[in-house]
Amino acid sequence: MNLEMLEIMKTKKGFIAALDQSGGSSKKTLELYGISQEKYQTEEEMFNYIHDMRTRIIKSPSFNDNYILGVILFEQTMNRMIDGEYTSLYLWKKKHILSFLKVDQGLDLKENGVQLMKPINNLLTTLTLAKERNIFGTKMRSVIYENNQEGIRQVVQQQFVLAKIIFENGFIPIIEPEVSIDALNKKECETILKEEINTILNQMPQDMKVIFKFTIPTIPNFYADLMNNPRVVRIVALSGGYSRDDACQKLIQNTGLIASFSRALLENLNVNDSNEEFDQKLKQAIKQIYDASIV
Repeated sequence: MNLEMLEIMKTKKGFIAALDQSGGSSKKTLELYGISQEKYQTEEEMFNYIHDMRTRIIKSPSFNDNYILGVILFEQTMNRMIDGEYTSLYLWKKKHILSFLKVDQGLDLKENGVQLMKPINNLLTTLTLAKERNIFGTKMRSVIYENNQEGIRQVVQQQFVLAKIIFENGFIPIIEPEVSIDALNKKECETILKEEINTILNQMPQDMKVIFKFTIPTIPNFYADLMNNPRVVRIVALSGGYSRDDACQKLIQNTGLIASFSRALLENLNVNDSNEEFDQKLKQAIKQIYDASIV
């Protein structure tokens, strides 16, 4: 594990940019970016457009380590290049920004009020390649819709089984048990979730390190006690479908919680923007999210 990278993630001010749109979310992302489905015929063409968008964001002067701690990448992005360097190597060498790799392969069908992750095929092979590409950590996402104790327990158990394997292979795992912002009894879901996490987290080895990515909680500072657990490197927040203004306003109420926004970061960016317009929009978004993260 790279100790310099770990220190950046633990102590530096900033936030994580989530640029890990996969096959399931790329069409919507491109549509919001101004590229309709009529512009591409194949999945390969779609992912080419997505990589062009990510490259434009990453290469923007506004996208720098004064504000950005790390970037979450889709596996295909890890295998693509920017200016002749693999994306994660470009981020570290040119921008001094950490890379996280989305390793989950999507969600299973809803059961017990949750969606668990599908089985992750070839995880160890993926981690071996990630190590070559200077990836610092990973990310895995599940979703919670109802305050079903058994379902939430299954989410937490599945996440930690995989997180332990990932940590033992030299990476810091981001555990993302997203509580839907439209969840029935969202506050109660978060209460059960934290109870289940505390139970398992305190059974983990003393040297275990994890990052949590949570939906911004209903009760401000609800996860403050978790931040003090020595196994927790950082707690970050997803925007979860909120607009950037709403997500930032909610984030401000949570001391120590930093952003890991996707849709809220990309809001209003358009493929037809001039470079000056694009950079100005991105700069404004980054500064707003950064300010909300460092309160």
